[in-house]
Amino acid sequence: MTDPDDIRKGRRPASFSLSDHAPPAKPVTVARRPRSFDDGVLVTPDAEDPFLSADADAAAVAVPQPRRRFSFLNLAAGAFGTFLSLAFGLWADSVVRDLFARSDWLGYAALTALAIGVLAVLVVVGREIFGMMRLAAVQTLKASFEEAERAARPQAARTAVAALVKLIGHRPETARGRAALEATKDDIIDGPQYIELAERELLAPLDRRARALILGSSKRVSVVTAVSPRAIVDLAFVLLEVTRLIRAMADLYGGRPGTLGLLRLMRDVIAHLAVTGSIAVGDGLVQQALGHGIASRLSSRLGEGVINGLLTARIGIAAMDLCRPMPFRALKRPGIGDFMSDITPAGGEKERD
Repeated sequence: MTDPDDIRKGRRPASFSLSDHAPPAKPVTVARRPRSFDDGVLVTPDAEDPFLSADADAAAVAVPQPRRRFSFLNLAAGAFGTFLSLAFGLWADSVVRDLFARSDWLGYAALTALAIGVLAVLVVVGREIFGMMRLAAVQTLKASFEEAERAARPQAARTAVAALVKLIGHRPETARGRAALEATKDDIIDGPQYIELAERELLAPLDRRARALILGSSKRVSVVTAVSPRAIVDLAFVLLEVTRLIRAMADLYGGRPGTLGLLRLMRDVIAHLAVTGSIAVGDGLVQQALGHGIASRLSSRLGEGVINGLLTARIGIAAMDLCRPMPFRALKRPGIGDFMSDITPAGGEKERD
C-alpha cells in the first residue's frame, strides 16, 4: 500500500527490470495467401454419388466404347485409291523409260518435272493438314476455356489465356490487350475474372473487325441480289461471298484453313445453323423486316435483296461462333438485330434523321 506521505512529498523516479516477469513471446504465424472457395466447391448430388448409389459396383465398371462398324464404302475407297496409285506409278515409269530411250535429256527432264510435281503435291497436302490442325486447335482452346472457368485455381485460366495469345498474338489489334495482360502477371486474379479480362482486352477489337466483315458482306449481297437480272447470278455471288466471309472469319481468329478445312468449316456452319434453328428462311426474316416498316416502301426485288443480306448476316454470325476461340461471356454475342438497321433502308433513314 502506498504511503500517503510519499505521495504528498513525491517519489524520485526509479528503474525496474522486467526480464524475469516478461510474458512469453507470441508464436510467429505465416500469412496465408488469399483463396476463393466459392468457385472451387462442387457439391455432388446424392443421385450421382457412386458411394451412395445402390449401383456402386455397376458404376465402377467402365462402359466399353462402341466399336466402329465395318464399312464397304471405306474399303472400296481404299482399294481404288491403291489401284490408281499403282496405275499412275506404272504410267510414269513407262513414260520416263520411253523418254530415256529417245534421249537422255528428255528422261532427266521428265524426272525433274515429276519430282517437282510430287514435291508440290506434298506441300499442298501439308498445308491442308496444318489448316485442319489449326481449326482443331481453336475448338480445343474453346473447350479449355470452359474447363478453366470451372476450375478452382487460376493457373488453368492463365494457361488457356497464354495459348490464346500465342494463337492471335500476330494480329496488330491485340497489341494493347497483350500489354494490359502482361501488366497483371504478378496480380492475384481469380480464374473467371482473368478470362473475362482477356476476352475484353484481346477479343473485343477482333469482334469489332468481325462485325465489319459481316456487315460488308451482307450489304454487298443485298445490293447485288437486288439489281441482278438472273437467279443463277444471285446464287453464284451469294456462294462466293459466303465463302469469302467464312474464310476471312477463320483468318481473323487464327484458324487460317486450307481448301479442305474451308469445306469442313462451311459444313460445320450449315450444321450450326440447322441446330440453332437459324436456317429457317421465310417467315422469321420477313416478319423482322416488316417490323421495321419497309414492306410498304420497297419493291419485291429490293425486299428480296434485304432478305438475302440478312441471311448472309446470319451465316456470318454462325461462322463467328465457330471460329471464335473463346465463348461469349463478358462480351455480348451479336445478333441479327444488330445488323438490321444497317442493312434495311428504313434503318438507314432513321439513322439519317
